[in-house]
This record gives sequence, C-alpha cells and structure tokens, in this order.
Amino acid sequence: MVEEATGRTYESQLQKQVYGPLGLRRTTLPVGANLKKPFIHGYDVSPPPPPEDVSEDFAAGWAWASGGMVSTPADLNTFIRGYVGGKLFDLQTRREQRQVIEGGSSDPPGPGKNSAGLGIFRYETRCGTVWGHTGNIAGYTQFAAASPDGKRSATVSINTPLSPPSTGDQDAFKALRRAEGRAVCAALGG
Repeated sequence: MVEEATGRTYESQLQKQVYGPLGLRRTTLPVGANLKKPFIHGYDVSPPPPPEDVSEDFAAGWAWASGGMVSTPADLNTFIRGYVGGKLFDLQTRREQRQVIEGGSSDPPGPGKNSAGLGIFRYETRCGTVWGHTGNIAGYTQFAAASPDGKRSATVSINTPLSPPSTGDQDAFKALRRAEGRAVCAALGG
C-alpha cells in the first residue's frame, strides 16, 4: 500500500518518514534470512529442554512489512515516544487512532485494561494510561508504550515468545505482565 500510494519503495519511505525524523540508527528492515550482527538471540523454551536458539530459523526479512523490522530496545523506545507523541503525523490522525474499541487487545495482551485503536492500543494500568503495542514472533516478545503526550515511555523485550495463559506458560506470562505493569509505573513516576 505504501509503494502504491507514494510511488516509492517501502524502505525509502521508512527512511524518509520514520527512521530519519526520529533518528533511529539501529533499526532495519532485513532482506532475506541474514540478521546483521550483533543481535539478541531468541529462544524456544518449549519442553523438552534445553531451550533452542531460533533467532535465524525465521528470517525477519521474510516477514518484510508484516513485522520484519529489527530494532534495539533503545530505538524501540525512541520510536514509541515519537509515534504516540505525534511526531510522525498530524493531530487529526492521532485523534482518529485513539478512538478505541473497548476490550480490544493486542496479541499478546498488554498490562491493565486493554482497548484497541487504529494501529495502537490503550493500556489503562494502576499507575495511569499509556498507548502502545505488543507483539511476538518466534523467539521474541515485545511491549512498547508511552504516556499520551509521548514524553515518558517503557519497553519490555524478552527473548522467547509468550502468549496468554490459555496457550502458553502461565507463570511466565503472568511474570511478563507484572514486568510490563512495573515498567509503566516506573515510566509514569508512580
């Protein structure tokens, strides 16, 4: 859609509209199966042990625009601040994104009460409300959120995929949710 709308490559538009304006220096859209080193290794911890390194079993480049970006936690934090804070689009777009569907949640769900907007989720936690996104893919689970003005943020990155308790390790998923909630509280100063 990006290429059709702009007449330019997806990669060039990422540089022009996201990487450049936010100063993201360690975020890439790999091509093919090779990850640029160094990178955080991701693991499948399903029984039977031992954990298996699956970092390069699923090539980020194969996912391309559907989740194939590779980034550092610091760049992810910079991105979520800029995205939520409105540095990438106008106020009208931000207002439209924040018209939520109550009870809609990201996958895996984020901390607190989840509601779904357009390309972004609202997480109402005991320490306040943040906007962001979660996601997982083979070997990794991510959470990134920022205060409504984008000035405070939290990211949690782990190197194994965790899903809701009905399909995954209940204790590990509960620990992840606690970590996300604590990260939000620390970011919001509560």
